[in-house]
Amino acid sequence: MPKTVWLLIIGMLVNTTANSFLWPMNAIYMHQELGQTLSVAGLVLMANAAAGVVGNLLGGFLFDKIGGFKAIMIGIIITLIGLVLLTIWHGWPHYVWFLALIGFSGGIVFPSMYALIGVAWPEGGRRGFNAIYLSQNVGVAIGPALAGIVASHSFDYLFIANLVMYIVFFFIALFFKRIKSDDSYVQPNVMNESGAIKDRTSVYSLCILGFGFLLAWLVYSQWTTTISSYTQDLGISLTQYSLLWTVNGLLIVLGQPLINPIIKRMEGKFKSQIIIGLTIFIASFIVVSFAGTFKMFLVAIIIITFGEMFIWPIVPTIASILAPKGKDGFFQGLINSFAALGKMVGPFIGGVLADAYGMQVMFVLLIGFLVVAVIPFALYDLPLKRHQKLQKTES
Repeated sequence: MPKTVWLLIIGMLVNTTANSFLWPMNAIYMHQELGQTLSVAGLVLMANAAAGVVGNLLGGFLFDKIGGFKAIMIGIIITLIGLVLLTIWHGWPHYVWFLALIGFSGGIVFPSMYALIGVAWPEGGRRGFNAIYLSQNVGVAIGPALAGIVASHSFDYLFIANLVMYIVFFFIALFFKRIKSDDSYVQPNVMNESGAIKDRTSVYSLCILGFGFLLAWLVYSQWTTTISSYTQDLGISLTQYSLLWTVNGLLIVLGQPLINPIIKRMEGKFKSQIIIGLTIFIASFIVVSFAGTFKMFLVAIIIITFGEMFIWPIVPTIASILAPKGKDGFFQGLINSFAALGKMVGPFIGGVLADAYGMQVMFVLLIGFLVVAVIPFALYDLPLKRHQKLQKTES
């Protein structure tokens, strides 16, 4: 594994740990501390994710134009500015403005990190993206556990902790200067070299894949928004809710030996892995719809954890395979934008449905979204097949 990949893994760990001090608590903080409804909280998180969409597209563009190191540093510096301001002013409506700024700058960082994985270790395939995914979830295991303890004393300390961790991330990113990562790796893209698939066809396929990704994230985002507030209404403590994410992060790391044999048997069968993941997602939301105790929520998050292990690393892997030479940043930025769109509309849709019809109706509709997501995931390669068929006909 190249040094660049190891540095990205460590950087992603610190970055996610920093972010996870805040994101599981956003809806709870706005609902309980700032006195906003779930619908308003959903709108704020939608603005944060909308800014992330713009940031992802810009981050992918910057990666292709100026390189990964510069793009990542731009994102980090803007995030630090936002976190300093948020630490000082986190009342209403300042919270909205600075959260949107952080969403934008965070969006710049992520596609560059994912694109660097594909460029620096092309032969790694799914393994590189899975390594980044694992490091994210170690951060998810650490961050919320600490956040629950900190928040039980004061929410103010969460903002300080987030800022300190991001300063650490800034210094880790500086080490990129010592590793010639952006210019010394050239991705051998078989699809591009063969000339069998044009850029436009690849973009069409990526967009179809992205729509399924959007729906999956729309549903998954409820765990950090409507479901987080729902647990508080049921009398589940902040510490217990944070523990759910600690279990999620640890299980993703410790559960690898359980799913690796399945992944190896299904190597290259991306669609099958994704559909298995969606089926597990559905099972989780069936369980959570009946949950009324901490133990039931624990069972539900354990189930969905296995589902995400099948889906989340696969999608950026497919994006990397689809990316023509020199377009790695754009493709990772675009697919991350679909995820950000799901995170954008998810909290708002979930909040509106929960306020208007109650949690049970919301859960039923979320399961419906997951069923619909099967279609784009199953058909994403249709433009590629049509293009190949057309070429055979012409030849």
